[in-house]
Amino acid sequence: MKRLAPLLATAGLLAGALPLLTAGQASADPAAAQEYAPPKPAWHRCAAEQPAAYECATLKVPLDYRQPRGRTLDLAISRVKAPDPAKRRGVLLMNPGGPGGPGLDLPLMADGALPKEVRERYDLIGFDPRGVGASSPISCGLTDAEQEFQRAYRPETFPSDVAWARRVADKCREKAGAVLPYVTTRNTARDMDAVRVALGERKISYLGYSYGTYLGAVYTQLFPSRTDRFVLDSAVDPQRIWRGMLQVWATEAEPAFARWTRWTAERDAEYHLGATPEAVSAAFWALVARADRDPVEFQGRKITGDDIRRARPLFFSPAQAAPVVSALKAAADGTPPPRAAAVPDIGAALRGGAAEPASDNATAVFWSVVCGDTDAWPRDPERYRRDAERDKARYPLYGDMASNIKPCAFWQRPAEAAVPMRLRADVLTVQNEWDSQTPLVSGQGMHAVLRGSRMVTALGGEGHTVYLSEPGSCVNGPVNTYLATGRLPGHDVTCTTVPAQAERRGAVPGPSPLPFPAGPGRF
Repeated sequence: MKRLAPLLATAGLLAGALPLLTAGQASADPAAAQEYAPPKPAWHRCAAEQPAAYECATLKVPLDYRQPRGRTLDLAISRVKAPDPAKRRGVLLMNPGGPGGPGLDLPLMADGALPKEVRERYDLIGFDPRGVGASSPISCGLTDAEQEFQRAYRPETFPSDVAWARRVADKCREKAGAVLPYVTTRNTARDMDAVRVALGERKISYLGYSYGTYLGAVYTQLFPSRTDRFVLDSAVDPQRIWRGMLQVWATEAEPAFARWTRWTAERDAEYHLGATPEAVSAAFWALVARADRDPVEFQGRKITGDDIRRARPLFFSPAQAAPVVSALKAAADGTPPPRAAAVPDIGAALRGGAAEPASDNATAVFWSVVCGDTDAWPRDPERYRRDAERDKARYPLYGDMASNIKPCAFWQRPAEAAVPMRLRADVLTVQNEWDSQTPLVSGQGMHAVLRGSRMVTALGGEGHTVYLSEPGSCVNGPVNTYLATGRLPGHDVTCTTVPAQAERRGAVPGPSPLPFPAGPGRF
């Protein structure tokens, strides 16, 4: 979905100091308890070509909440107000994931996607998180090649991988070093509470996807008394941040791949990849080896075996993966594809359906957050070498790419520790069974650490993110009830969903109602 480009005005200049929290309003965040002047939004129409109800403003927030009178950042926010003030409950903040995903246009998108019983309850609030888009954007000056971090491990290329990781960290430090330590999940959660204060709300409700689930969970721990109705869709496991979240892509790709081989073997008459799961697997790995030796000309590009493995998310939807692999094999053999159905664009599969990045803003924020949230990243390159060698053998589809060295090995030490998940949080988590970016075990991990949460699991559900992105999902009913009434399910719910793509095998997926960042290297 095309990004909107609203013109934003700057408002909310610092005036008199007021406390972020008044007496008796508990916060678990010492920095947020310090006094600073909450900004006041000056709303205006986002753009002449957009509806008048879609309003934008820019707040000022502290760069470092421990120094609330120091340097500030812009925080671009947006809203579409509830249609009937008499039925309005409060505000619903939204985050699409990332880290590095822009969210300024989410209210405009959600306005037409939310059911009436939910829509009438909230002002819809979007924001570009700090460092992103219109919120004091950061850049590391990275080239397109430097932004690619899904790097296959080979002994002969590992020194260049180390040099790449060091170069990315160095360039980020040189270009944005004064800001990078403060572009973290903890500070973005503090910004969310600054939005609450600016809007004059006692509490906020929240709809967060993918990385946005971790952001929402952090908010519940820092501001428990300010947490209203929170939906965490396709969740990050807080115990895995962040190297473990990359590595879970590898571990969970293996059962997804095995499922794909079974599904494809049952349809050998259509795809000609083998009549047994073992034969399908053998055909796939022969294609990968062949493409590594001699890249395959396909859809106007040369495809290597590493490229095929980078398309890991496809294998979580067998109906999407089978026509791609079948067509690639036909191209390698110099024969016509075995079936005439539409074949998804392999470039879109490698990019996750998103357009090529126009800048490195999303990548700069991604590394700032995943490196700056936690000090758990190894610092010794040899550790990455050993892990990549081990995981290439254990998880051949993606293990080496997940465990290979990343810029975090050379990143500056985090300014603050990761937020522990110790407080009760009566939130709703929802999850597809076959999610490539935040796999089921990740969603289960979030549910396990958030005491008081309820989880709805869509068995058979495919794809990353559920609510509003899969209109027929069995998850939608419990989410609508919770957002409209505040009633959580009495227990965890497991329901069955027929994958949307099952009835149109090989078709290119249609757009989601909301612009989720669905790239293979993002949450």
